[in-house]
Amino acid sequence: MFETLSHLALQQYWWIIISVLGAALVLLMFVQGGQTLFFTLSKTPEERTLLINVLGRKWEFTFTTLVTFGGAFFASFPLFYSTSFSGAYWAWMILLFAFIIQAVSYEYRSWPGNFLGGRTYEVFLFINGLIGTFLVGVVVATFFTGSPFFINDMNESFWQSPLRGIELLFNVHNLTLGLAVFFLARTLGVLYFLNNVDHAILEARIRKSLLYNALPFLVFFLTFIIWLMFRDGYAIHPESGVIFMQEFKYFINFMEMPVVLMLFLIGVVLVLYGIGISLLKKSSKGIWFSGAGTFLTVFSLFLIAGFNNTAFYPSSHDLQSSITIMNSSSSHFTLTVMSYVSLMVPFVVAYIWYTWRAITRHKMSKEELKSENHIY
Repeated sequence: MFETLSHLALQQYWWIIISVLGAALVLLMFVQGGQTLFFTLSKTPEERTLLINVLGRKWEFTFTTLVTFGGAFFASFPLFYSTSFSGAYWAWMILLFAFIIQAVSYEYRSWPGNFLGGRTYEVFLFINGLIGTFLVGVVVATFFTGSPFFINDMNESFWQSPLRGIELLFNVHNLTLGLAVFFLARTLGVLYFLNNVDHAILEARIRKSLLYNALPFLVFFLTFIIWLMFRDGYAIHPESGVIFMQEFKYFINFMEMPVVLMLFLIGVVLVLYGIGISLLKKSSKGIWFSGAGTFLTVFSLFLIAGFNNTAFYPSSHDLQSSITIMNSSSSHFTLTVMSYVSLMVPFVVAYIWYTWRAITRHKMSKEELKSENHIY
């Protein structure tokens, strides 16, 4: 079946898969967002432990999705992987370190004889939530703003900044998406708490914090999107493959791909609806609407970054070194084999959905926490 597809069709298929994984990763970062709220929402150790355990039932999903996202990118578009991970070295290493301390913290926070103390691991979780969300937003923003690298005829990449990824923080457009993802994760974390915490006093504080996080998210997200629609983009000449700067490129991508535009608008509306019903109707179901909206919105942004003759990892140093889905992918054979493996994805999704529902069948209360065999 897949072997009959052209190389370009397989490249497009795998960019869709990458977009799905990227969207799922941002959605699941409600865990990281929730971790940055432990100290502001809880007033007692018991309340903090309750919040940590509510998120502790889900942290593996985010971690696994991050690993899968990186692995899929490496296998399908290895030139991006080698260029970005070797070039923006410090940005990626700091991000990965933030996720490592998350895993350690959930495992060892409540261990008997923990010589660092539970507070230390709680700080680690806060660091993971802050750095993890912010840096993911900054790195994804470079899909639109560009990075300083050069690729020679032998596909050898050379990063042109001695800061090795730290310079990405000096681009204001990158920062707007980094802050948007940070406050989005916190907003989703608040909505998740509302849906899963059975504690009247905590719920009042949680609901109050929603507006304080949703408003900054909207400001930074709208700033990023409006700026993106009016900036020049990295376009590919379809016949020659030459990269050139095109005015309003990403706005044009939306206009020339109306289905993607529709998904984006539906996603934005769902995010706002989930926030709205949580604020105005005191609903606890907002996470389902805002979560679905987050997935569709991020999925759409990935699609306009790579489709419609667009360089998805542009070079701000040398236009012709910009990376596209055509010049950076694995061979036809590799993509074909991987595509057959990808047919297992629906079964994995079904398993995740089943386990998700089984774990969060009802809200967690302090009484249930006392009966748990494993406490984070």
